[in-house]
Amino acid sequence: MIRFLFRLLAMATLAVAVVLAVLDATRSIAISKFDPTPLGGTWFEYAPDSLESLQATLQANGLELVWDPAMLALLKVPGFIVFAVLAFLLFAIGRRPARRIGRFATDN
Repeated sequence: MIRFLFRLLAMATLAVAVVLAVLDATRSIAISKFDPTPLGGTWFEYAPDSLESLQATLQANGLELVWDPAMLALLKVPGFIVFAVLAFLLFAIGRRPARRIGRFATDN
């Protein structure tokens, strides 16, 4: 059941990565140069209140080190790359274990 949830989340994040990649590709074709949108730009465009509340929460709880170097660096990475890596990690967590075939395998 848990593996199914990880694989479902992986498919959803992969779908978001593909949508963001198509948007970036469309915009790049229109301006005739590759110009991917950073994750922070996309997040600020569609949900600025949640981005600002995350910043306020992290800074209020004394986690300025998490916000300043880590989150700001992550927000500069193109969004489709972030979601593709997250999808890969979720697929890796939710993958089925390999069948053990060998000396101690049961015969079914």
